[in-house]
Amino acid sequence: VAQSKGCGLLESLSLNMIQYRHGRWGLRFALRLQGSVFPKALAWALPAGITTGLFSWLMHDPSTSNKVDMGTIGSGTAVLTGFTFILGFVITFRSQTAYARWWEGGTLLQQLRGEWFNAFSSCL
Repeated sequence: VAQSKGCGLLESLSLNMIQYRHGRWGLRFALRLQGSVFPKALAWALPAGITTGLFSWLMHDPSTSNKVDMGTIGSGTAVLTGFTFILGFVITFRSQTAYARWWEGGTLLQQLRGEWFNAFSSCL
């Protein structure tokens, strides 16, 4: 029995795919570093977390409480409100753009279907 060799493209793609081994509990793949976004995310999150922890410690440390102006803490709500507004605006804009692209793709597919239908009708 002769076995057919697969498409060369599919064979090359399977060599580049990450092979996950789920392990006994099914969570072993989550702790891998190969192919993971955690090292890159950690490079950004760790300095931000350390800075936030340091500022929090400085603001709540009794020995430095008279050095830090505690009256400016209320301005954090204004910053959070502005950040929330901008984040909401960006998410809404991106969603609308994605929907417009999806709708345009559907329209182009229907146009392509019509063109193929006309071409096939002409052949008959």
